[in-house]
Amino acid sequence: MNRVVLVVVALVSAGLAGGGSVQAEGDPQAGQDKSMVCASCHGADGNSTSPLWPKLAGQNGAYLMSQIKAFREGTRKDPSMAPMVASLSAADIADLASYFESQTGHSGSGDISTEAAGRRLYRAGDAAQGVPACMSCHGPAGEGNGPAGWPALAGQHPDYLVKQLQAYKSGSRSGGQGGMMAVITKGLSEDDMVAVARYINLLQRPVAGEE
Repeated sequence: MNRVVLVVVALVSAGLAGGGSVQAEGDPQAGQDKSMVCASCHGADGNSTSPLWPKLAGQNGAYLMSQIKAFREGTRKDPSMAPMVASLSAADIADLASYFESQTGHSGSGDISTEAAGRRLYRAGDAAQGVPACMSCHGPAGEGNGPAGWPALAGQHPDYLVKQLQAYKSGSRSGGQGGMMAVITKGLSEDDMVAVARYINLLQRPVAGEE
């Protein structure tokens, strides 16, 4: 079995076990009040309208908490985010994560059946290039894995997704347990990144209670 696939299988197993994961246990109402400063980039309800800024609505709370902390501590770098999170307390972060997690994310518009190349990569990967299926960690509907802290992707802006995949591949962003995103993206071409990002944008995440 391909080494990358083995790594992903091991990490998925660990994630499903839920060991050491963190759940957002903040106050969504308090988070809404604190999110006003986030609205200009990410939208009032976390559904950013700019292709450059990620949608936060419906994102897994554990993942949101980990990323806000990473920006605050400087382990994930972004000149726009750094000053926004510098003074946030642990309670602030939990409240914000809980609020955005409680919102409903909006998917892009278009015909997902036309995105065959992206569908193949997302659902089957590319064994020849050592690329496992994205759904192995992010779920068949792009819902992510809350217990593992792996992000939901469904409906995310393609431009933002491509930018992050490029960052993983270049090494400017570390990601995933064991840095697995850097390993996975080495087998992705620019065309691959665009294709899978367009497919992900059209995925419809199941609504809680309707799976």
